[in-house]
Amino acid sequence: MSLLQLRKLVVQLEEIHAEIGRPVDPPARKVVVAAVVKNPYAGRYVEDLSPLYELGAELGDLLGRRGVQALGVAPDAVQSYGKGAIVGLDGEIEHAAAILHPKFGAPVRRAVHKGEAIIPGSKKMGGPGSLIVMPVTNKNDIWNFDDMDGAEIAIADAPHPDEMLVALVLAIGGRPLHRVRKPA
Repeated sequence: MSLLQLRKLVVQLEEIHAEIGRPVDPPARKVVVAAVVKNPYAGRYVEDLSPLYELGAELGDLLGRRGVQALGVAPDAVQSYGKGAIVGLDGEIEHAAAILHPKFGAPVRRAVHKGEAIIPGSKKMGGPGSLIVMPVTNKNDIWNFDDMDGAEIAIADAPHPDEMLVALVLAIGGRPLHRVRKPA
């Protein structure tokens, strides 16, 4: 039985067309897809968090598919990714870990056709309007400097104390005007 109780889905698309007066062509594109869901364990201690692993898999699939759709590209075109979660104040940070780590990544990798590198992430506790900042790295090479970036999202009415905000970042084009190289 699914634990997914979705209250809200927010899609935030960013396109950077110019930076410091210079054109970015093609534009760097980044989407953050965030789900606001009920935390089934809010307000109580639960020893076995493994049911949240399955919730993480469902959310990884939903957010991965919606992110690729929002970018309007073929899955292989996605270059980088990141993830994050904010747990409402009646939950605990371990709830975010159970969502994001054991099973969230596999469906995201399917959605973007591959993904050999870890999906970097962040998690925190917070109330409505809390900001989550998520690291972003290349999906196949975590050491690709051009794709090392960040993304953020805040939702004015989320998360409620008994909710979690779970977010995925997908990006194309890396940082605008990237030109940082590994030293020789």
